[in-house]
Amino acid sequence: MGKFNFEKTEIEGVYIIEPQVFGDNRGYFMETYDLDEFKEAGLDMAFVQDNKSKSKKGVLRELHFGTQHSQGKLVRVIKDEVLM
Repeated sequence: MGKFNFEKTEIEGVYIIEPQVFGDNRGYFMETYDLDEFKEAGLDMAFVQDNKSKSKKGVLRELHFGTQHSQGKLVRVIKDEVLM
């Protein structure tokens, strides 16, 4: 197994990507992206922007969808869940 597990979802083009986490008594480390492993999984898009947001309890965020100026989304969830 590589550093990532790629799982297709029922939504075309949407994957669950789980990184391998290396932990010990000091904490943990993980890679969140590796060009070669993503390409090997068939995900050969180029990421040109990376954003991070944090929400207060009870906030529901949504991803914006567009057809004229579409963008791929790489979403990292470290707590709670994603609703599709």
